This record gives sequence, C-alpha cells and structure tokens, in this order.
Amino acid sequence: MAIIITVSMVLTFLIIYILLRVTESPLTGVITSSMFIAIVSIVVGTLLSSYVSKKMLRPILNINDAAKKVARGDFTVRLEEGSIANEIREIAENFNLMLRELSNTETLRNDFVSNVSHEFKTPLSVIEGYAMLLQDETLTKEEERKYVRTILENTGRLTELTQSILSLSQIENQEIILQKERFQLDEQIRRVLLDFESIWENKNLTIDINMDETYIYGSQSLLARVWSNLIDNAIKFSDQDGLLSIECYEEGTNIVVIVKDTGIGMDEVVMKHAFDKFYQGERSHHVKGNGLGLALVHRIVTLCGGTVSLKSEKGNGTAVMVKLQKS
Repeated sequence: MAIIITVSMVLTFLIIYILLRVTESPLTGVITSSMFIAIVSIVVGTLLSSYVSKKMLRPILNINDAAKKVARGDFTVRLEEGSIANEIREIAENFNLMLRELSNTETLRNDFVSNVSHEFKTPLSVIEGYAMLLQDETLTKEEERKYVRTILENTGRLTELTQSILSLSQIENQEIILQKERFQLDEQIRRVLLDFESIWENKNLTIDINMDETYIYGSQSLLARVWSNLIDNAIKFSDQDGLLSIECYEEGTNIVVIVKDTGIGMDEVVMKHAFDKFYQGERSHHVKGNGLGLALVHRIVTLCGGTVSLKSEKGNGTAVMVKLQKS
C-alpha cells in the first residue's frame, strides 16, 4: 500500500515538473529543485518505513504462525528471542515458557494415563489368571485357598489404587479448606502411628518419638492422611529391625514434623521425582505401592499452606520434613 502511494506521488511530481519545464518562469528552477528533493525524500522514507515495518511485523507474524501450530497440538515450536524491541522479546520469552510448561503437562498427562493403565492391568491380569485356574476341578483345597488369597490380595490392591486416585483427584481440584478447627497435632500423629502397630511390630522396628505438645488450626482429616502416608512409607521401606523416628516441634510461627526411617533410602534421581504421581523408582522392586502416597502428601501440605521436603541417601534411609503454619 505504501509503495502504491509513493509511486502515485512520484508520478504526480513528475507531471508537475514537466509542466514547469514547459512554462518558463524565474521560479521554475527553485520549484524544480524542491520537487527533486521531495521525490528523493519520499522514496528513501518509503524504503526505510517498509524495511522497519517488515522488521517489526515479522516477529508478530511468527507468533501468529506458532499459535496456530500450538492450536493443532504441536508444543515443539519455539520463537526467536532476539528481537530488537523489548516488548516483542518479552512476548517471545513468555510464549516459549508457556510452550515448555504445556509440553511438560502433556508429558505428565501421557505418563499418568500410561501408569494408570499399567497399575490396573497388572492386578486384573492376575485376578483373571487365577480365576481361570480355579475352574480346574482337580485342584486341592490348599491350591484353592492359595489362588483365592492371591485374588483377594490383588482385589485389595485395586481398591486401594482406586481410592488413592479418587482422593488425589478430589484434593487436586480443591482450592480452599472449609472445615478447620484447632486440635492437638502431636496427639493426632500418635493415634495414626498406633493404627500401624501390628505392621511395625512384625518388622520389629524401634519407634523413637520426640514430639512436643503442639496445637494447630487446620483440617484434621486432611492432615491425618499426611501422617498416615508418611508413616506407612517409613514402615514399608524400612529394613527388618530398623528405626522409625518422629519429631514434632514449634519453630517460630510454624510447626515442623519430621518422619525418618533407616530403610533403603533414595538416590538423587528418585528424590527428584518422589512427588510425581505413580513414580516409584527403584523402590517398586522392593515393596508394593502405587506411587501416589507422596504426591498426595505434597498436594495436601501445599493446600494447607505448608511445605514438604526430603532428605535421603541410598541405603541410609529417608527423612521427610513437613512445615505447617500454626494458624
């Protein structure tokens, strides 16, 4: 459009110039020189504006093209972040950041579906296999009892997995805690620990409790899940005759709870993904689990306005620290 206007103006000036050359006048030379300068200025200005416009519009057009690709599900596209305009550069940087987050979310979603499918498929296959074996009329009573026990174990595994997924899904979609009350936190942790008494006695674990009398204003039901998952993990991953220690104390305006075991521990790779849903790392080869315990703990603690962190070393146990505000 700018080029068309420029060409029109140049032709107009040329016609005026020819007419002035035909008509002799003292002002003809002055006007002719002015017109020549005007024509040169218009041409140069048009070229410069065209260059600058393309330079400025190209990143915007690239963003538009990239947005279309993202709409089609392509999260691998990236924008150049070297624009001369600060605003365009900032848009490109934020756009690339958004794409990285979307790509990570898509990866997690695919992993989640894959892991859920795997976690359900394994016990279902076992149940189906042993149910078919039970149809054999030549089985002994002992074999029947063994097969039924295996089916019941895997049925319980499916039930636990379903409940964990539903609990995590419910909490992930929850933004506020409606039911809060003031209660004694250390006493709640003791009650939860007693629920696992038969399990830690079977492993002959030494229980070391060092908890001050602490009160907190929060959700009893949600926090009970936190201690239940942490204590269950600590017992589950502890070696026979190991040590399970629990600390609870106030630190300024916070309450700190530490659950520590002397079990198999975690390496850096496992620790990095410890709070990811369904991630079990090398632990899946040692004990049964579905990889949702710590993910549930992390979500609840975050929902309660607190933080959770891990300290672990392969072969030397794990310590989980939870920090919560007193009110």
